[in-house]
Order: sequence, then C-alpha cells, then structure tokens
Amino acid sequence: MIRHALARTGTTLRSLLFFFLLLDLSIYSISINARSNEHASFPPRGWNSYDSFCWTISEAEFLQSAETISKRLLPHGYQYVVVDYLWYRKKVQGAYVDSLGLDVIDEWGRMHPDPARWPSSKGGKGFTQVAEKVHGMGLKFGIHVMGGISTQAYNANTLVMDSVKGGAYEEAGRQWRAKEIGMKEKACVWMPHGFMSVNTKLGAGKAFLRSLYRKYAEWGVDFIKHDCVFGDDFNLDEITIVSEVLKELDRPVLYSISPGTSVTPTMAKEVSQLVNMYRITGDDWDTWRDVVAHFDISRDLSASSMIGAQGLQGKSWPDLDMLPLGWLTDPGSNFGPHRACNLTMEEQKTQMTLWSIAKSPLMFGGDVRKLDDATYNLITNPTLLEINSYSSNNMEFPYITTARVSGEKHNIHPHVLTGNNVSTTHAFVLTSCKEPKANTWSVVDEKSGKICWNQYSSEKPEKPFCLYNRKALLASSEELYQGKLHLQTNDKAESCLGASSRKKLTSKDYSRGALSPCKLDANQMWELHSNGTLENSYSGLCAVLNPVKAAGASSSSSGVRSWIATGRRGEVYVAFFNLNPVKTTVSAKISDIAKALQNKTHLEGASCKSHEIWSDLSVSQSNFLSPRSDVETVGAELESGRADEEQAADVESFPSLKEAASNAKSKKKKMMTLSEFTSGRGSVGLTQQEILHLPTGPRQRSEDEMLQPGTEEEKMLKGSD
Repeated sequence: MIRHALARTGTTLRSLLFFFLLLDLSIYSISINARSNEHASFPPRGWNSYDSFCWTISEAEFLQSAETISKRLLPHGYQYVVVDYLWYRKKVQGAYVDSLGLDVIDEWGRMHPDPARWPSSKGGKGFTQVAEKVHGMGLKFGIHVMGGISTQAYNANTLVMDSVKGGAYEEAGRQWRAKEIGMKEKACVWMPHGFMSVNTKLGAGKAFLRSLYRKYAEWGVDFIKHDCVFGDDFNLDEITIVSEVLKELDRPVLYSISPGTSVTPTMAKEVSQLVNMYRITGDDWDTWRDVVAHFDISRDLSASSMIGAQGLQGKSWPDLDMLPLGWLTDPGSNFGPHRACNLTMEEQKTQMTLWSIAKSPLMFGGDVRKLDDATYNLITNPTLLEINSYSSNNMEFPYITTARVSGEKHNIHPHVLTGNNVSTTHAFVLTSCKEPKANTWSVVDEKSGKICWNQYSSEKPEKPFCLYNRKALLASSEELYQGKLHLQTNDKAESCLGASSRKKLTSKDYSRGALSPCKLDANQMWELHSNGTLENSYSGLCAVLNPVKAAGASSSSSGVRSWIATGRRGEVYVAFFNLNPVKTTVSAKISDIAKALQNKTHLEGASCKSHEIWSDLSVSQSNFLSPRSDVETVGAELESGRADEEQAADVESFPSLKEAASNAKSKKKKMMTLSEFTSGRGSVGLTQQEILHLPTGPRQRSEDEMLQPGTEEEKMLKGSD
C-alpha cells in the first residue's frame, strides 16, 4: 500500500506523483517511429504570449522571447511560439480588447499586423519575416485569430477575395462584399464590437475564410489558434470549413480551437477529427479555483477516450489552456508582464502534474525572458514531460481511500469556498443538442407561449422551470427571426434570456444563461424542435437545466483525486491530488493498479519498485502484484512538507549532552527477533532479496591478496612489534 499525508495549505504538499517500475509490462511500450509521420502525434508543446503580454506584445519582445525559448525550452520539446490575439490592433489611446475602428485590415477585409508594433510587416509582408526568423531558430510560428469577419471590415463593406482565381469573388454575375456575408446578429459574445460570424452557406462566405487561411499559410504560419468558435460560441460550420482549407495546404498547420466554456464529451466528439487541439474549459488563470475546475472535465474526456483521438491529419488533444506560471500580466490588460504568479509552488506542481498526466498540450504562458529557476525546473521536469508525451491509458484512478489528519490546525486557503450550508439549485446552461437530456422541453400553453423543462428527479419532485415567449417582438418585420422564440422568465418581464454572458469566462466561472434587455440578437433567440430540444440561434447549442451548488458551497471538484497512466518502458505512474482545505492522508493499494489498467492480466507476477517524484523518496520491495484487490504489496508512509522544514525541525529537536546522557536508556534500539530478521518484517529499507545477500562473516581473502603488502596501519603495527 502507498500511503501519504497531503496538506492543502501553507508550504506543504498538495500533490504526489509516484512511478512504479513493473518489470513485465513491455506490452505497454509505445513505438515512437511508427507515429513519427503523424501530425500532432504527441500533445503540442510551446509558448503563448497571452498570459504575459495580453494583446500588447511587439515584434522585438516576441523575437526576444522566441530566442530564449530556442535556447532554453526547445531542447525540452517546446517548439511552438504563438502570438495571441489582437496583433492587428493599433496600440494607441482608447485601444482595448473590445474597441472598434483601431484595427489594421487590407483591401479584402483581412487582418494585418500593426506596423507600429510589427515593423517588418510593412509593405504588405504580414508575418513573413517574423516566421522566417522563428524558423531559423528551429521553432514553429503560430498566431491567434478570431472567428468570422471583423466588424471594421463589415462597416467598410470590403470586397471578398477569390483566392483561387484571384481578384474579387464573383457569383451570380456580381462581386460580393463583407456586408453580404457578415452576420451582425451573431457577433462574438465576449467581443461584440470586434467580430461576427460569416454565412458559411454562401459561396462568398466560404471564399472569405479560404482567403484568410491561405494568407496565413503564405506568411509561414505553422499553428492557428481559432477563437470564438467553440464552447458557448460553438460554430461547427466554420470549424469544418477551416479544417478543410488547412487540409488542402501543401504543408501541415496545427489547428487549435477555443474557448472551452460548457464543453462536453459529446461536443468534443463533434470536432476532434477536424482539429488538433480543442479547449475544454474557460480561460485558465493563476487561481486555485481555476486549477480545481479542470479535474472533472479532464476525467470526463478521458473516460470518453478523447485523449489522443483521431484528429486533423493526425491526432487531437483536449486542451486545458496555457500554464499561467512565472511572470505574468492580468486578463484584458493593456500592460505587459508586471507581477508574479499567484499560485504557490505546491499549487503549481498540482497544475503541471494534472496537465501532464491528462496529456494536455503544454503551452507555457509566462514571460520567458524572466524565467526563474523554480519555474524552469517545473515545466522541464523530465518525468512529467515523459508522461505527457509517451504515456498511455491515462485516466482517473478511483481506488483510493482518504482520511483527514486529526489534531492539527489548518488555515483555510483564500481561494477555496467553504461552508456547510450546501444547497442545490438549477442553472440554465448549454450543451450539445445530441445529449439525451437536451430533448425534454415541451409547450405547455400555446396561447401564452409557455414552455417548460420536464426532466426532474423522481425522488425529489420540484416545481417545473418554465419560460415565456415574448410575442410582441417576434411580430416585427424582421424575417430573420420569424418562428424563433424570445424567452423571458415570466410573461411580464422586460429582460430576455441569452445563451451566455457578455464576458470572457475563466475556468472557475460556471457558464449559465444571462438576462439582459430584450433586443434582436441571435444570442437571445431560441427554436423549440419537435424532438424537445431548445436550440440557441447563436451557438447552435441546446438548453438544459443542470443541478449546481449554491454560492458558498464547496466545489464539486473538492476532495482527493488520483490519476494513473502507463509508460513506454513498463512503468506505471500514479498521481495523488489533495483538493481539500486540510491535511489528508491518501492511501492506495498497488494491487488495485490491476483493476484500473487495461490488459491487467499481464500484471500478475510482475515485481516492482516505486519512486515519488517531488520528494525524491523511494520505496523498494521485491513483492508481487496480484489481481486480487485484498493483497497489499508495498507499504510506505511518507511525511508531507518540504526538506528545509524537516531539517529545521531536526535542528530544533537535537538534545544537549546532558539531555542525551539522561535519555540514553530510551534511545537504545529495540532488538530484532530472529523471525523478524529472516522474514524481513523488522528491516528498514532492505528487501527480502537484499537481506539474503548480506554478509554472514569476514570475507575470505585470496592467495594473491594474502601476498600483497598490508595497509599503512598494518605496516606501522608490524614495525612497533
């Protein structure tokens, strides 16, 4: 049994990572050469500018960062360097994330780098020279792009380019413009002044997207991060078209989509074959609640076999977002890096361990120019990177037991919600329309336009949740919304229900419907289908009611978690995570590994030894794994805390000579019985096999050794005789 006391507060441990070397597990080895020609064969690894620069990064700052990455992180597999959003926005007074009219666009309505920040882009060169310099460093170059077309291009009514024939796109005997393909009613929810969807059912809409991504490829872009097309902003049509365009290119371009708010395994299955990375949470920042929010969705995606599933020209990977470690900025800031990460080092270890064993892409977000040794050692930990790239059978490990450590006082971590008055309510949220629970809406009263959610627990009957259609607005001349529902919480309300809030959510935020003044907006429009699904016109997702804990309740992800994975050399990795606000003892039987792993019959008879990564402690015992759950094979109880704390404690407890003399009797070691010695039960740190090889008497010297001169001490003794 492996048993460890984990603490969630102060400087003591939050997570542990054991690896067990199982000598008979060659069946799990991975053939690297067999996958070398596959695109995104392993979770992509690199750096993204957002967490440290937000949108303000310049060409000089980016190239400085790339040079540092080439020297320090590329040897560890960090090969992508990505410019995050708004590289086309002028950094002038009044500019911010959702400002309008300050972007640089070309005659075809396509974004172009701001020449003041990116001087090499002058003359229509775009990112060509930056990409060449990045490639010269041995790295790959990536950019962030928004979904659809910019509001600025729409207002300017720019021509749509035909990248196949050249010149303006023509169809039905005329040229097409931005206002004919832009869907103003489907503006990006969290950047409504910035971008809107394009009508992909039109040939001109497809032509616009094709011209965009072909231009990026001409610049030398290797990585596309496509935003405002997934999660609550789901736009499967645009994702599909972009994927097809990238597949047509003469070289592979890695395709990533975001954000990940409200993502479910069903949604992941709809996009995984079209992309290489897809976000599964909101933005991750340096708060403990953001870290904790990733455990449930990671478990669900693993259970659905989505880790390393078939993707665009290779594999696809659920993305837990960038690692906000080191030197950072703030969300939505107009400033570059100016503060340190708020997570403690133990919390950072927890995050890095989960990201690695869940096989998330590892995109570092801190300022690499100020990369401190502690952060560097964490993100380049060889065991974690080995797990991230080469492990398999990655899943949550359920066979653990926990117990709170009594008799100790603990400080509640400021990021953790606590309280005993946990109550349950229902939240109006979005999910894939293919989810079985989505088809439970029905019309209760056609006259008043009343529709109700019918799925409630039979054990606890509750009052139905109902919405009312605001008919007055639908009677207008807007043909676009004819037949759609404009829903209110009661028949006299002045606010209407939208699919999502008007802000960019972080991982810890729970996405739910939001009330706002009624207006003609796809975010507020709904359609009730005959199969009982209530579909939102903006995202194409369907509404459901999910039980959630009320404010002040503990997170549903609290408690203790554990993950398991197998390595390519026959090793097994087990990670423990304590999400509790108090010190907790975590126990797991090595024999239970056989329950969790596939092909578990191959574990029988395999000998093992284990090593804990963070504490650098080993447990070595030549016992055998058994598929029986009641067999305990290795026992170890490890102390939590840091080495410097343990050393300080040893110094404080060192006795004086007087105390040592008076306590000499109590310090006497306990005698070991013969049965204890032969069985190994009384040994510390020695295995049964090691005991059998202990010397039983003086070593017999050979004749040559007997003829050799003795040591200096022996010569002196002989001389004194």
